[in-house]
Amino acid sequence: MGLSSRTTPLVAVLLGGPSAEREVSLSSGRECATALRDEGFQVVEVDAGRDLCTRLSEISPDVVFNALHGRWGEDGCVQGLLEWLGLAYTHSGVLTSALAMDKARCKTVYAAAGLPIASSLLVPRQEVSARHVLTPPYVVKPNNEGSSVGIYIVHESTNRPPVLAADMPAIVMVEEYVQGRELTTSVLGDRALGVTDIIVDGWYDYDAKYKPGGSRHVIPADIPAEITAACEDYALRAHAALGCRGISRTDFRWDESRGLDGLILLETNTQPGMTPTSLVPEQAAAAGLSFGALCRWLVEDASCAR
Repeated sequence: MGLSSRTTPLVAVLLGGPSAEREVSLSSGRECATALRDEGFQVVEVDAGRDLCTRLSEISPDVVFNALHGRWGEDGCVQGLLEWLGLAYTHSGVLTSALAMDKARCKTVYAAAGLPIASSLLVPRQEVSARHVLTPPYVVKPNNEGSSVGIYIVHESTNRPPVLAADMPAIVMVEEYVQGRELTTSVLGDRALGVTDIIVDGWYDYDAKYKPGGSRHVIPADIPAEITAACEDYALRAHAALGCRGISRTDFRWDESRGLDGLILLETNTQPGMTPTSLVPEQAAAAGLSFGALCRWLVEDASCAR
């Protein structure tokens, strides 16, 4: 981390922004800003708008803490701006962010690394609403959004294809539905932080992720040691294959009736949530790292040219 002549480093926390995940980012950013102040940093909270370049030039922070989620903040766009400005920043760089956010290209990287994935297609939205492009059950989702935004589940008993909302992208991903338990593993640097079993009634959607009581997190997950080891190994391999920096979180589905063969990677999140109900802070705490220490680690890991 390159610091100026200031006695106390100045950290600009980017939050909010224009994506569909704005509210989650506001929550994440405020939590991180509070934690960093408690850790002794000077902190400025910056709601990322079109004047972001000007504002950062005026603030001239020592480090930018990226707490943005979704498009523009998580897909390489803001990372490119920070590189252009020569500012040290947290989390992953331009290429990694773009790859991880694009689900189809991320799967290509997974496959090349020998990681297990569900079969999927990229299909025009109109075609998905006109016919079943996969045999049900399957999932329809945007190719480049997170936080379960715009998810449609087409169950086996469904006769008609889904009618997609008008604000869905022109091209969407249609993916084979993988039944089973929701598991997730965070990687901090080169260290896997454990496995969480996410217990939820129904689908792990936006409300289940972010509303209090929407889901229950069991850490360490009550699963066979073989599955724990595989989740940690796969998450580390995904982190490395994508070129992640700082923190990442890889999500899985596990069909326990199939043993290890039933463990499938869904996606890797390079800007995982840092809200009161988020998974990464819980896993860090279970591994002995407080929320403040986690945020400090990310600031101290920050750099340009990531």
